[in-house]
Amino acid sequence: MEKQVIIITGAARGIGREIVKELAKQGHIIICNYNKSQKQAGELKKELEKQGKNIEIFQADVSKQEQCKRLVQFTLEKYKRIDGLINNAGIDKIQQIEDVTKKDWEEIINTNLYGAFCMCQEVTPNMIHNKKGWIINISSIWGQVGAAMEVVYSISKAGMDGMTKALAKELGPSGIRINSISPGIIDTDMNSELTQNELKKIEEEILLGKIGKAEDISKCVKWLIEDKYTTGQIISINGGWVIT
Repeated sequence: MEKQVIIITGAARGIGREIVKELAKQGHIIICNYNKSQKQAGELKKELEKQGKNIEIFQADVSKQEQCKRLVQFTLEKYKRIDGLINNAGIDKIQQIEDVTKKDWEEIINTNLYGAFCMCQEVTPNMIHNKKGWIINISSIWGQVGAAMEVVYSISKAGMDGMTKALAKELGPSGIRINSISPGIIDTDMNSELTQNELKKIEEEILLGKIGKAEDISKCVKWLIEDKYTTGQIISINGGWVIT
């Protein structure tokens, strides 16, 4: 596989971390973005260095456009190009709609949706210039079907899927592919608040009878990078929990 320069946001933990490990194994040049998870990012870098893999770690809050710009400028100054972007950074809050404050709204929307938009806006000029590139947005099944007690998160992920379709149409003529991966319930820290009983009930609703793993998402990412003819798609990986 051709070695590519890839930025991954929210890459120090969970799904992002597994994606970094999978793509580093393939020999790609990875710029691992984190915001608050400095310790985990440093540990990931050391783990991969022991395997002979070298990744960059870069702190940036993607909810702020100037920090997105700084991340992209760092990558271009060092590697001269950006082949791929994976928008994985995301936060969630479990709350009823009447408890949602403007601060809650801004934190979730700015990180999950505006942050992904800003990163797309910053990387696309280089991709358009090179007439090639790809973007993968890590959205969520809740963006497709909605989740009780997670209305703002659901809105942010639905917006991400809408952005995927719009940008696929806009950037396809420039040779740039844009897709979303929409995970179901995945065994990560984000779902750690679920009790064992709740997880068991969910497993009973899933056709394959099990909770997903982060590596299920990273393997789909690997396929999308290798593929040359898929764009504008929302790819649901949920074990048959939801079929749309």
